[in-house]
Amino acid sequence: MKLERLAILILLPLLVSGCWSRHKQSHNPASSDPGRAARTSDSKLIVTPETALIGKVVSANANARFVVLNFPIGRLPSLDQRLNVYRNGLKVGEVKVTGPQRDDNTVADIVAGESKVGDEVREN
Repeated sequence: MKLERLAILILLPLLVSGCWSRHKQSHNPASSDPGRAARTSDSKLIVTPETALIGKVVSANANARFVVLNFPIGRLPSLDQRLNVYRNGLKVGEVKVTGPQRDDNTVADIVAGESKVGDEVREN
């Protein structure tokens, strides 16, 4: 009986410490995957601002073949600049900026294809 108690007293702390260390590791995702810890600590997030000129068609006159385009403030295209027109990611036309420009809107002539309200315009 004395020998059994001694064995329990010796083995019990070993079992508890083994379970405790495994329990602690399972909650730390980096310790379960050493490669993940390296990727997390070494990787640096790089944020690059969008520099492309992108606008929207806010008005369209198919008969007169012109559109009114809206751009972010301070990002209007230059006069005579050609822009591609996209609908649902597909190119459907091309416009040439003719002006006049007012605030964040400008007028462009449809030179190829078509354009409808809601289409996106981007630089060539």
